Amino acid sequence: MSKQSEAVQVSFQDNALLAELFGEKDGNLHQVERMLDVTVSSRGNTLSITGAEAKRARDMLADLYRLLETGQRVGRPEIEAAFRMGGAPSRAGDTIKTAKRSVFPRTVHQTEYIRALRTKPLTFGVGAAGTGKTYLAVAVAAAELRSGAIERIVLSRPAVEAGERLGFLPGDLREKIDPYLRPLHDALGDMLHRDWLARRMEKGVIEIAPLGFMRGRTLTNAFIILDEAQNATTIQMKMFLTRLGEGARMAVTGDLSQIDLPPGSRSGLAEALQVTAGLKDVAQVRFNDRDVIRPPLVSEIVRAYEQADAGGKVAPRKPKA
Repeated sequence: MSKQSEAVQVSFQDNALLAELFGEKDGNLHQVERMLDVTVSSRGNTLSITGAEAKRARDMLADLYRLLETGQRVGRPEIEAAFRMGGAPSRAGDTIKTAKRSVFPRTVHQTEYIRALRTKPLTFGVGAAGTGKTYLAVAVAAAELRSGAIERIVLSRPAVEAGERLGFLPGDLREKIDPYLRPLHDALGDMLHRDWLARRMEKGVIEIAPLGFMRGRTLTNAFIILDEAQNATTIQMKMFLTRLGEGARMAVTGDLSQIDLPPGSRSGLAEALQVTAGLKDVAQVRFNDRDVIRPPLVSEIVRAYEQADAGGKVAPRKPKA
């Protein structure tokens, strides 16, 4: 039998899960058919798949079914993730189990990133928005706090560009900084139950603060995350990295295409990536457009900007008048 006319079969036991695998009006099956140019037909609990990529489609559907067995949902993002990862959207050892949900890697780079966050004292996650670099770091931190592997979580961001100029904003300090730290609050809220989270924040077990508040501290037995690190200056970045204490792990995330520093200023993240390259206890994970877990148009936009930057078609930022 030629590869073009290859046919395979796969059977599933649970009718309820099989219905979820098919999706509304068999939408999930149709998506797999379009992606791999195969034909899927069903008879009872058995699927027959024909086409050049029949075996790959079978493996994708089997992995998606196993995902449903773990209590996860299957929709367009999960199917696209399975396609990108060659049929393996979830690897058991890489799934992050938090109090409210299980979080799994959807791309090869996300898998690499989770493994680094769990094993390396310092991990850089660099790439465009939507690649999961902050969300996954918060998920790992939340899971490890619940398990007792660490004693506290510290989340930080540069506030209002790198200079942290908060004075012109109305309200007290908390009201000034909350808008810049809200994404971190939201990520934690996805992982941990509200009451449990509130109690830990009151006790200082979970702390969210602007980057400037990290000066003079040594953080031990903690999981420390610096988000939007492209907007940290060289001095701030060096200060932050040297907060790493005994038993602590640190994640630094950022997007070098979204630097808000004044013209002529160099991003501390860009320099840190150069300085720490090659250090055995440091991981650097670079995400690209294929890692964007958002509608396909977002991936296309990221790719278009990357191509424009590579071709020198994007004009440099000019000083503000």
